[in-house]
Amino acid sequence: MLIVMAHGAGAGPDHAWMQAWTDRLGALGRVVSLSYPYMAAGRRRPDQLPVLIAAHREALAAARRAGEAVVLAGKSMGSRVGCHVALAEAVDALVCFGYPLVGSSKRRPVRDQVLLDLDTPVLFVQGTRDRMCPLEQLDEVRQRMGAPSALHVVPTGNHSLEVTKTHTRTTGRSQEQEDGEALAAVSAFLEAHVG
Repeated sequence: MLIVMAHGAGAGPDHAWMQAWTDRLGALGRVVSLSYPYMAAGRRRPDQLPVLIAAHREALAAARRAGEAVVLAGKSMGSRVGCHVALAEAVDALVCFGYPLVGSSKRRPVRDQVLLDLDTPVLFVQGTRDRMCPLEQLDEVRQRMGAPSALHVVPTGNHSLEVTKTHTRTTGRSQEQEDGEALAAVSAFLEAHVG
């Protein structure tokens, strides 16, 4: 199984969070990380969506092997771009870590159309404190989606799935344990939808 892992808007594939999740996903398949053009060029501002999609498709084409199942995984922006790629490419499943359902601007537009257009199974891994993806809004979108979807919730997790110290203190559950549970959810989802 090929897992193409895409980074978020603010940090590239060499960021500690991306490295850690790339390593974890390596237990499930062959992981290939991609770097969008703006990040590779050292720019801070993300490329426009068509450029991101094209770069993502190019990375997928370069990594793909005949007969291999394909999963597109991504953090935040990378997960949303992966959903767009799945509309044009044959992909077996999607894994979205911290999907950015609402923008960070004051208007906070809901970015749900690509999800409604999908027919590829998708797993959302979301923290309860993620302001870019209020869980009640995601639940409403999931009810309207045609594609199979699942949700793994990280209690007190933020946009990067980091839990609070209070959560760790009151439950006795470490960040590593929560990450391990999230990985188990990804594994179960892929086993159910990819085989």
